Amino acid sequence: MFTSLSDRLTSTFKNLRSKGRLSEADIDATIREIRRALLDADVAVPVVRDFTASVRERCLSAEVSGALNPAQQVVKVVNDELVSILGGETRTLRFAKQGPTVIMLAGLQGAGKTTLAGKLALDLRTKGHTPLLVAADLQRPNAVTQLGVVAERAGVPVFAPHPGNQGAETDDVVGDPVAVAREGVAAAATREHDVVIIDTAGRLGIDALLMQQAADIRAAVDPDEVLFVIDAMIGQDAVNTAQAFLDGVDFTGVVLSKLDGDARGGAALSVARVTGRPIMFASTGEKLTDFEVFHPDRMASRILDMGDVLSLIEQAERAFDAAEAEKMAAKVASGQDFTLADFLVQMQQMKKMGSMKKMLGMLPGMGQMREALDNFDEREVDRIEAIIRSMTPAERENPRIINGSRRARIAKGSGVRTTDVNQLLERFAGAQKMMRQMNKGGGMPGGMPGMGNLPGMGGKKSRGRTQAPPQRKKGKSGNPAKRAAEERAAAARAAGESAPAPRGSSFGATQAPPSAPADLEIPPGLEKFLGR
Repeated sequence: MFTSLSDRLTSTFKNLRSKGRLSEADIDATIREIRRALLDADVAVPVVRDFTASVRERCLSAEVSGALNPAQQVVKVVNDELVSILGGETRTLRFAKQGPTVIMLAGLQGAGKTTLAGKLALDLRTKGHTPLLVAADLQRPNAVTQLGVVAERAGVPVFAPHPGNQGAETDDVVGDPVAVAREGVAAAATREHDVVIIDTAGRLGIDALLMQQAADIRAAVDPDEVLFVIDAMIGQDAVNTAQAFLDGVDFTGVVLSKLDGDARGGAALSVARVTGRPIMFASTGEKLTDFEVFHPDRMASRILDMGDVLSLIEQAERAFDAAEAEKMAAKVASGQDFTLADFLVQMQQMKKMGSMKKMLGMLPGMGQMREALDNFDEREVDRIEAIIRSMTPAERENPRIINGSRRARIAKGSGVRTTDVNQLLERFAGAQKMMRQMNKGGGMPGGMPGMGNLPGMGGKKSRGRTQAPPQRKKGKSGNPAKRAAEERAAAARAAGESAPAPRGSSFGATQAPPSAPADLEIPPGLEKFLGR
């Protein structure tokens, strides 16, 4: 959603990093680029004007001029102001002290209210609540049937006493939605449900009939929360729609749907500031699990390409099995090999977290790898899983037994080429080698296949100084006389004797021949050489 805005802001801040001090001209140029980026993202003009004015005022103050790194301080200022226009603090549901908590959904037709009702119900059910869905949309064709299907997928009951419109394209209201909403709240109290979610009707545009019906339902059930569901892809028109619903229904919170779309995202940055109501939830996909609490600080970090590690950790905690994780950690710590069966289990756990692109996008600095993320094929995970599932249990435990015929059988069974099987086995062998190295306490291996000698992964160094390079072995001289002398010296060293002294010195002086001790036995015929 915020790809274009994130890229523009990241590029703007990159130009500031090379400057030790920021002049007023530098700040004005930066504010100009930020203004253009926000307008291109379809943010409402009043919001852009207030945002840039606040950023400029803070950037010209001592907060930035006195900072050790002015460029980083400017990023911090922009981050703080983004958090402010997104609502400031995280706002969660307020539950009633007595009786069921009543949550009413309102919004235009096509905004995703019915699907959101199922997502919210599933989220509440996983947190220990017992929600009940009420089908008060009696105008849209088959709206009651759709809510029943969504409720079944979420595993929650639905209250639908009236079938509603069964396919007729008409603007006439079928049945009494106000009475259905009132009876649904009474049924929830009788069946001991602690949360009631009322799905109301929408229109293709704002009209008096829509507002009056929503206002009548609110007056009848007195909801604890009125959530305005808005399509995040409609651009600046979101501001006018939100203001009309605020005047007609007076909602307490905003839910952004279709936040995974490719629109520019101006609605998300405009609604909270214009209406003064917080953004509470975000719908990020078609699955019922693609639903999350809206955190302004985390969303600002995503826009500025600083990642959202906290949300990634929370998703991992919900998806991963703690017992399975402990079992895997104990296995690795005991020195057992990481097998393809273990790899398959880890992949299945990761698939529960959702889209790989979405998870990778939560990591800091991934905006610089935007093209690689866009080209990432989600089906690659399914292909790898198919390859591993085509193996026998023995092959998963010991991939070394997979020969040529086995590879051909695995490739045929998984619908891939043999080269794909070979590549998977090669990559897994490298990962297995790395796991062994880490288990031994040696850290990341420096000689991993295809990675070369990485910096800092060479030989060991002595403390405080560099290890001396190995001495080269000296070769034999090409001079026959000198080579004979070197051989005699080497033989003498090997026998424990000292090498003979040179006959001359560097200055041309000749030394006297050494005299032998008197008790030394001289072989016959050698006396003349000793001067005897």
